[in-house]
Amino acid sequence: MLAYVIPLCLVIIGLALLLTMARLIIGPDLPDRILALDTLYINAIAMLVLFGVWLGSDLYFEAALLIAIMGFIGTVAVAKFLLRGDIIE
Repeated sequence: MLAYVIPLCLVIIGLALLLTMARLIIGPDLPDRILALDTLYINAIAMLVLFGVWLGSDLYFEAALLIAIMGFIGTVAVAKFLLRGDIIE
């Protein structure tokens, strides 16, 4: 059963990545683009975890953890830049 469900979920998350990329490119405002970037890395994490489950490899979970850490730091840095105009005080 999982042999059919996991590839289907990978396709659906891939479609979500494409739609999020479109929102990132044509987003009407800067907060929309920042939210799209945040959603993009969350979808990338979901795709890596699903791919790791499908292949049965632990390496993809470590990559997903690194993307999560970098995405969080990036989101905080962009939010701080929008609020204060400066990242490092």
